[in-house]
Amino acid sequence: MYQLTVGQFKSKFSQVLEKVLKGESIGITYGKSKKKVATLTPYKKDKSKKIKLGLLEGKASFKIHPDFKMTDEEFLQS
Repeated sequence: MYQLTVGQFKSKFSQVLEKVLKGESIGITYGKSKKKVATLTPYKKDKSKKIKLGLLEGKASFKIHPDFKMTDEEFLQS
C-alpha cells in the first residue's frame, strides 16, 4: 500500500485519485509520528451482494415488490 502524509495527499490529490482508479489503496498518515488515520480504497459496486438480516439471517427473508414507490419526503418521515 502506498503511504502519504496529509500534506502530500492534499498537494497530490489528482495523482492519488488516478492511482485509486487503477485499483491501488492509499494510506494517509498524520503528524510527526506518522500515525495511520485513513485508507483510501477503490469503490467496488457489487450488485450481486445480498442484504444480511443480522440475527434473522437464514430464518427470515424479505422481498420488495417491483412497483413499490416512496417519495424522499415519505422516506425521511419514517
